[in-house]
Amino acid sequence: MSRAAAPGGRSGPRELGIVVGDLPTGQWNAITDVTGVRVGHTTLHEGERLHTGVTAVVPDALGAGAGQRRTLPCGLFVGNGYGKLVGATQIEQLGAIETPIVLTATLSAFRAADALVTHVLALPGYEDVRTLNPVVGETNDGFLSDIRARPITEAHVLAALDGATSGPVTQGCVGAGAGTAALGYKGGIGTSSRVVEVSGERRTVGVLVQSNFSGVLTVRGVPLPAADLCGTAEGNSCMIVVATDAPLDARRLERVARRAVFAMGRVGSDFAQGSGDYGLALTTAGPDAALVPDDALDPLFAATADAVEEALLASVFTATTTVGHRGTRHALPHDRALERLQAAGWSPARTAHDVAGAQG
Repeated sequence: MSRAAAPGGRSGPRELGIVVGDLPTGQWNAITDVTGVRVGHTTLHEGERLHTGVTAVVPDALGAGAGQRRTLPCGLFVGNGYGKLVGATQIEQLGAIETPIVLTATLSAFRAADALVTHVLALPGYEDVRTLNPVVGETNDGFLSDIRARPITEAHVLAALDGATSGPVTQGCVGAGAGTAALGYKGGIGTSSRVVEVSGERRTVGVLVQSNFSGVLTVRGVPLPAADLCGTAEGNSCMIVVATDAPLDARRLERVARRAVFAMGRVGSDFAQGSGDYGLALTTAGPDAALVPDDALDPLFAATADAVEEALLASVFTATTTVGHRGTRHALPHDRALERLQAAGWSPARTAHDVAGAQG
């Protein structure tokens, strides 16, 4: 099984033998394991002043042409609404998305939304469109990046959308995670996936997170306080995007999105009042597929919780120490973290290769 990469070559939790649950992952252990979902990043690292960017989640089923649709079912769950999720009310009311999902920094969300409209209106077949609901999520990277400069331009957003690919997804200090911090450490972008059987069919759940929230990092039940390992760093929000190929309507997808936000508690989130914690769940299943009944949703709930937990851990484990606009956010020291875990009685999986083999 191939691995998602970090810009600085930092290992994710699975490569260190930290395995969440016993469900198998997809080929890439990424949101792109859901067929027809691509991810693109644009990253700005400019000295100490700017550490920010754009991450785009692009479902190929949206657009113009044969087999494509103008909307996809989508569910939204707001864990805490201290955020600027552009397009939220229409998702809540209509249960659908009309555009890819773009993630960026708080004060750049509005320029990103305009750029996303530009991107979609330029698609063939959209020449007569007069209304469109862009979906843009954000977290605040204003400690490491000069957020007031609002450096994200239309070109940055279009580059992330146009450059979106399937396959491995780069994690850590990249795209919308370039300047974030989480659970006392440098945070960033993380991704993971799980494969489950639902009503006799093989289904994939993929997750991508932008981590920037406070709390005490907890790995498989063991607290790893940043004050003990490397100092502290606060954060204040988290965006979670869940994609699946299971046929679900907006109501069921909202239930999936709810579990995604709940999973933040597994890694130590304190769900602070100033945090914007959002879960978005979409499906790429065809519109004529029979819906998964409610009493068959448990495997999807379990897959979502495990994938979110691993993606959040990956966003921290793969991030690198970053010196920024107002100070430094330190990376989680892997050696000290593993020592603390082993002292608590945890033992790693045999090797990353063995883990890969076990997961198929």
